[in-house]
Amino acid sequence: MKFTHNKFNTLCAGFILTLCSLSAYAEDSKIETPMNEDQVEGRVEETKGTVKEVTGKILDDKGMEIKGNVQKNLGKAQKGYGDIKQDIKEDK
Repeated sequence: MKFTHNKFNTLCAGFILTLCSLSAYAEDSKIETPMNEDQVEGRVEETKGTVKEVTGKILDDKGMEIKGNVQKNLGKAQKGYGDIKQDIKEDK
């Protein structure tokens, strides 16, 4: 598989859009209480998985795409677990 200049530009654009969306998400979410470790790690893993999945799609690498999808979903699960822990903590 040849890595063409066009694919590289598309990959860079996807990465920049991902970073911009994270920045917009951070500004929109006004969290009054700090996030716990599971919430932070889950969001990081979800983002890394999304980037890996998109990179796999752009490069036509099914293995990378699947690994990114799995990593993204594991990050979502960890984020959800952290959200539940936070809700329980706030109710006490």
